[in-house]
Amino acid sequence: QTSKKLVNSVAGCADDALAGLVACNPNLQLLQGHRVALRSDLDSLKGRVALLSGGGSGHEPAHAGFIGKGMLTGVIAGAVFTSPAVGSILAAIRAVAQAGTVGTLLIVKNYTGDRLNFGLAREQARAEGIPVEMVVIGDDSAFTVLKKAGRRGLCGTVLIHKVAGALAEAGVGLEEIAKQVNVVAKCWPGSWGRDLSSCSVPGSKPTFELSADEVELGLGIHGEAGVRRIKMATADEIVKLMLDHMTNTTNASHVPVQPGSSVVMMVNNLGGLSFLELGIIADATVRSLEGRGVKIARALVGTFMSALEMPGISLTLLLVDEPLLKLIDAETTAAAWPNVAAVSITGRKRSQVAPAEPQEAPDSTAAGGSASKRMALVLERVCSTLLGLEEHLNALDRAAGDGDCGTTHSRAARAIQEWLKEGPPPASPAQLLSKLSVLLLEKMGGSSGALYGLFLTAAAQPLKAKTSLPAWSAAMDAGLEAMQKYGKAAPGDRTMLDSLWAAGQELQAWKSPGADLLQVLTKAVKSAEAAAEATKNMEAGAGRASYISSARLEQPDPGAVAAAAILRAILEVLQS
Repeated sequence: QTSKKLVNSVAGCADDALAGLVACNPNLQLLQGHRVALRSDLDSLKGRVALLSGGGSGHEPAHAGFIGKGMLTGVIAGAVFTSPAVGSILAAIRAVAQAGTVGTLLIVKNYTGDRLNFGLAREQARAEGIPVEMVVIGDDSAFTVLKKAGRRGLCGTVLIHKVAGALAEAGVGLEEIAKQVNVVAKCWPGSWGRDLSSCSVPGSKPTFELSADEVELGLGIHGEAGVRRIKMATADEIVKLMLDHMTNTTNASHVPVQPGSSVVMMVNNLGGLSFLELGIIADATVRSLEGRGVKIARALVGTFMSALEMPGISLTLLLVDEPLLKLIDAETTAAAWPNVAAVSITGRKRSQVAPAEPQEAPDSTAAGGSASKRMALVLERVCSTLLGLEEHLNALDRAAGDGDCGTTHSRAARAIQEWLKEGPPPASPAQLLSKLSVLLLEKMGGSSGALYGLFLTAAAQPLKAKTSLPAWSAAMDAGLEAMQKYGKAAPGDRTMLDSLWAAGQELQAWKSPGADLLQVLTKAVKSAEAAAEATKNMEAGAGRASYISSARLEQPDPGAVAAAAILRAILEVLQS
């Protein structure tokens, strides 16, 4: 079936796209009656060479994105994947000639239609006395044996726009620019594409079909099929395959890259690849090239020449020396040219050592032995309680969230059990809570891990100076405050905070002189359990449950149930 495209009409899509680009870029203007975009400051080009390029639409940001000081003077756009009309090419040549330029260089990708139409326009312009030269770019490295048609023009053409633009900006003459560009174009660039599926021209079906587990290698930029298909592989494997092919000396269109060579590397998104995948491919390409001893002088990563929405990439390598690099680095105002630092990426330091963790003070509690043993018993009971509740908590969570509350708490329990095997826990409550907070943040995951981590980090602070009952009550207050500050939940929002808050209110009694540890803690646990049960009648005001359609849920909140169970486990150990 025909693919969906956000267009006004199939017939007018190329005009509308170009009009949109010009409307949003004050440095561009349209040539009336033609699908031609030109620099707005043509008058500033008097006495200089003009550069015109173009081709079918659908390759955005090419070609109009590369118009600007230091790159192209203008472009002529055809319909989608179709060569531009001879009349429009001629109109563009006349327009730049009238502005006082001393000649025009046409930069053409190697496709039959483009060669014919640009060639015809050139002949007519020369008959009118306008000096026009033409260079045909073929940077395709897909074919091992050269066909009569030669190599297709791919993303490497953008590098030619840059080199020619820098020369024109420096005031170099037409013949000299054509000569230098031809040297670069004949000797060096090589591009190779691979995609995961086809693209479709507006109003049409996909240009070819790929099964779910296939990748196409060596495709063109018009959705035409490539030279071979392989089974889906990892990014590393596909990049290695592409670079092996591009640099293989038995391949007639190879790039003569050897250890010690210096290259500009282009990783080009063919239109439908995510930024995530582009980054992965870029990393794989850098590692693969540097592993071969190739020096990457500059790395350009982005969308330069697309094929509509094709999910795929092309890799381009251009062998460079210092003079050529100066042209690549020269300033340009072209909107689609990336802002790349003028330094080699190979040999640069790419990471720095992470700061060391602050040293813990030695465990200050004198009665280390018995206190530490009691802490271990409490933690063991908490862990076995949570492991026993795993399925129950998951079932409660399936009603309101993503069904993993029990799994998350079990992950925390197992992490604590592993940690206890390494040796007795610290006897100092502040150090114990801090250590648990780090452990849960690292191993528990999810928002529960972050919330418990916050709670424990904050609760540890009041216990640094003393460990009296008022200090434990203050620790509870500090933990609850941190949870509310960063978690944005309040009591009554149907979260784990409901249980902890109810317990915290009872623990205020510890601040009174002569308060009894177990008596107050027993009341706190009962209050927490009642609050957990009461969450079944609450409307979710925070957490994942607040997003789902049924405002009232039949089950209590799993986080609140878990928090109450943890407090119950602590109480039982202390009672025994």
